[in-house]
Amino acid sequence: QVQLVESGGGLVQAGGSLRLSCAASGRAFNSYTVGWFRQAPGKEREFVTAIRWTGNTLYGDSVKGRFTISRDNAKNTVYLQMNSLKPEDTAVYYCAAGQVTVWPARNRNEYDYWGQGTQLTVSS
Repeated sequence: QVQLVESGGGLVQAGGSLRLSCAASGRAFNSYTVGWFRQAPGKEREFVTAIRWTGNTLYGDSVKGRFTISRDNAKNTVYLQMNSLKPEDTAVYYCAAGQVTVWPARNRNEYDYWGQGTQLTVSS
């Protein structure tokens, strides 16, 4: 059983940086795969990045080289560092977790638990 809460969203100018946090409850969290997804107005939810309990990471093509996912198991927290932000990054960002047994894990149905989302707006 895992409960997730995202934070850190806000308004930032293009080219700027921001870090999102995903705080989790549950003793099994550190063994779960954790992912970030985003959804812009009028669009489907899009895979952003994921990290396995082993530390293996995966990135979507649109954010590769700009975003970095990491986890601090002692704090039960996963982070998303976002650099060189673009207006196209504007979306609600969701943290997800699950007992994912396959890799790579890019699909929403591979995750069992979801946070409420946090809004990122990137202005021109």
